[in-house]
Formats: sequence, structure tokens, C-alpha cells
Amino acid sequence: MSYVITIDGPAGAGKSSAAKDTAEKLGINYLDTGAIYRAIALILSQSEVKPIDDEIMREALSDIQIELRGKAVLVNGFDVTGEIRTPEVDELASVYSAVPSVRKALLALQKEQENHGSIVAEGRDVGSVVFPNAKVKFFITASPEARAERRYKERISKGRPADYDAILKAIIERDRNDSSREVSPLTVPEGAVYLDTSDMTEEETVQFILNKVKEALPYETQTK
Repeated sequence: MSYVITIDGPAGAGKSSAAKDTAEKLGINYLDTGAIYRAIALILSQSEVKPIDDEIMREALSDIQIELRGKAVLVNGFDVTGEIRTPEVDELASVYSAVPSVRKALLALQKEQENHGSIVAEGRDVGSVVFPNAKVKFFITASPEARAERRYKERISKGRPADYDAILKAIIERDRNDSSREVSPLTVPEGAVYLDTSDMTEEETVQFILNKVKEALPYETQTK
């Protein structure tokens, strides 16, 4: 029997890494909803479509096809995996994801993934809006300072320029935008396990999630 595990949380909390590792260890699919929003934001921005819920936006969305192929993200057949992983696109995603027509267009695409087997879905409203009936839900967070430090170290390790203060400011602003938007604001889903990872390693976070999942789904996960 297939099942859905959701992991929500603010930017930089480590939910993407935790979701990927959890899915791999359970042998099930991973749904990166953030990548979908980043891809949409990138293409709309490049097409000079403003983040306004109007006819132009809706027409633009109808012409966009997104495909998640393993770790790759394709938009209308073109691989944009590398392009969407930048601070600039991260900020664009926050703005465009607040537009109702964007969220409506992508909701069906996300829900459809459940038809392809068990999944670990991560995002900012997967447990509250996309998969409200998920068997196990998590809300992962960490202090803004801890999240900024992680982003800073990640960029340095990849040889990218990084400014801790600028990263911290962007995270605080992103939190404000995500929590105050009218459509699907960032919130702790009903029934979700709340986890603060400020003082936890990635390995500890994943193990905590796995333990909770196996407690809740002993039969579904016993052969994994």
C-alpha cells in the first residue's frame, strides 16, 4: 500500500536534504515541490511576466510544462536544474508562489505524484494543502541564525560568493513573506511532528524522521 510523508518548513531548515535522504532510505519517491516553484518563477521572470494574478499570467502558465526526471528539472523539455539553484531564483520563487494562479496551476501536478507510488514530499504547504491526508507529517524548522550559517557554509563549499549578514536578512524576509501571504501561508500542518533542528546534524534529523515513520507505519515500511 502506498503512502505519503510530508515535510514542511521555512527556507534553509534542511528539509530538502532530509526529505531526499529519507526517501532514499525508505526506497520511495521524492517530490521536491520547491524545485517546481523555482522553475516556474525562473521561466515567468525570463518571459517578463509580472507576479500578478491576471490573464497574462494564466496564459503563460498554460504554456509551461514541468517534468521531474530523477534529480533533473525540465521546463518545456529544457533542463533548468542548475539555473534554479541560485539566491536570485530563491527570492523570485517566494514572490511568484504567493500568486493564487501559480499555486492553483501547480497543485494538480503535485497531487498527481501520489499516483506513482509512495512519496516523501517537501515544501511549505504539502502537509496542509497538497497532501492534507498524508499518513505522517513533519514540520522542520531552525533558528534564522542556524539556517543562515548552513546556507553560508553550503555556498562557500561550492565556491560561490557568500555574505552571512545578507543571507540572514534574506531568510528573515523570506519567512515574513511565506508566513503572511494570503494563499497557503507557511504554517504547521495539523497533526505534524514539530522538529527544531538548530542543534541537530543532518544525520540526526533523518534518523529522527525514520524512527517516527516506522513507528507510524510499521507494516508499510518493514520490508524497506
